[in-house]
Amino acid sequence: MQKNILLTGRPRVGKSTLICHVVDNLKRLGYNTIGGFYTLDVCRDNERIGFSINTIDGKTGRLAEVGFASRYRLGKYGIDMANFETVALTALEDAITRQQLVVIDEIGFMELKSRHFQQLVVRALDGPSPVLGTIIRKPFYFADDIKKRDDVQVITVRADNRDTLVSEITDMLMSLLVVSDS
Repeated sequence: MQKNILLTGRPRVGKSTLICHVVDNLKRLGYNTIGGFYTLDVCRDNERIGFSINTIDGKTGRLAEVGFASRYRLGKYGIDMANFETVALTALEDAITRQQLVVIDEIGFMELKSRHFQQLVVRALDGPSPVLGTIIRKPFYFADDIKKRDDVQVITVRADNRDTLVSEITDMLMSLLVVSDS
């Protein structure tokens, strides 16, 4: 079995939510050595206005926002690269160093604007710890290379399988992890 599990699928299908449920399951089962980050939509009046970065250890920050002035852009969103590198990449580096389950949500267009992020992704995938992450489904040179790796299993998340994938992915990861007493 590959030690790195990457979820892909159409936008807003529930990939980040699935990761959060898997992390919660692992913690309930006694596995507490988890690090990294996930992203969530930021909405106002039922409309998405941006994305937040959320670290597994509870830190939050802005990833992107409509109207945010930045030289890094994706469509209508200005990307807060300084905040991304401070919050998300610090959490990612810490997880890799501590040899924890590494959560990376997501390997996507916004995040891939950071060369440092790309280097950390490769370092995490090459390291001894498993990686649970999400990756863009559209073709893109860096993401395509990651998907082709022998140690990566890519799982497509759909509305009809996302609920059953929670327990399947939890079981896959538990077979790779050691339960800690902390």
